Amino acid sequence: MIEIERKFLVTDDSYKLLATASSHIQQGYICSERGRTVRIRLRDARAYITIKGPSPDGGLSRYEFEQEIPVDDARHLLTLCEPGIIDKRRYLVPSGQHTFEVDEFYGDNEGLVMAEVELSSPDEQPLLPPFIGKEVTGDRRYYNGSLRRNPYRLWRDNP
Repeated sequence: MIEIERKFLVTDDSYKLLATASSHIQQGYICSERGRTVRIRLRDARAYITIKGPSPDGGLSRYEFEQEIPVDDARHLLTLCEPGIIDKRRYLVPSGQHTFEVDEFYGDNEGLVMAEVELSSPDEQPLLPPFIGKEVTGDRRYYNGSLRRNPYRLWRDNP
């Protein structure tokens, strides 16, 4: 499946009032080089392995394969991951025909709040909610794999 998404910084916490659901996510990376990633994710009481390919268009789209796996397997696989586990709460916020996923990061990425929206085509224009700020699609610093290696706390004052 090809994933097409745009990423934005979030300007205020009004998304919490608009959210229809939220979940706690912890994820680690077995491999995260040259745009290719193998990710292990615990999301509340479920777990997944995800493989993503490199982006051919500056971060707007990329191939993604995801499979649910047993939670115990995911916990064991997290011990094999590269250093730096991503810890965040994800809020689901409907806007027009889309749902924005707003991630509030913890730990070394505390203070970073980012929204993503999946699209059906690269030229699709979603209705942007009022909390949406600067677009960061394609800025590798905001990829979860990059945040694991170079956490937000190290560069937050020099965006």
